[in-house]
Amino acid sequence: MATTSSMTRAEEIYQRLRADILNGRHEPGSRLRVEALKETYGASSGVLREALPRLVGQGLATFAPQQGFRVVTVSPERLEELTEARVFIETHLVRESVTAGTIEWESDLLAAHHHLARVPFLDDAGEINERWLNAHARFHRVLLEGCPNRQLRDIATQLREVAEVYRCWARTPTEHSDRDIAAEHKTICDRAIERDVSGVAEALSRHINSTTHLLLDAYGRREEESEQRRGPSSA
Repeated sequence: MATTSSMTRAEEIYQRLRADILNGRHEPGSRLRVEALKETYGASSGVLREALPRLVGQGLATFAPQQGFRVVTVSPERLEELTEARVFIETHLVRESVTAGTIEWESDLLAAHHHLARVPFLDDAGEINERWLNAHARFHRVLLEGCPNRQLRDIATQLREVAEVYRCWARTPTEHSDRDIAAEHKTICDRAIERDVSGVAEALSRHINSTTHLLLDAYGRREEESEQRRGPSSA
């Protein structure tokens, strides 16, 4: 049986790996080699072999015999499928959440939104702010916590975390569009507190789809720039 200290260490390494994947420090599709990770994280093989399957279970990594662990791959097609699944599940959950949520849930949601609104999207280096990612995840998690179905909430969290891989993969600042993401979050929060079931579901659906459109636009620009750098193909 694993000791408490080894379980604690495995949890620490899991959280660090998860944060590094979500922040794009491990590129989508890249190998997660145990030997290299041992050096990077100062962890034993046993601890890593406890942490890595959890990433697979969360949809942030894959495993194949003879190939080992890899960060989940990304593509426009996968993003579109992921978006469809998120909209389907999260709009159902938010309707249930707004209907069944308690006064305590309202307070938690207002606090989560207040915190998110005060954290800048980009850090001093111009990268996506890890504090913003954490606050953003908390806001969306709390939004759905009024729903009593824990299984569905866990599925929504898993899908949303995979979606964060795409956000960091695209490294898309909001300045690339006229989108006001802070206003979107405020609208979602306001509709939820007002118990506007159809209004909050519509606002959340629009919010998720807007992010996907922005990421796909960023992907298209990157592909065009890559083609231009390669130049015309030889005859």
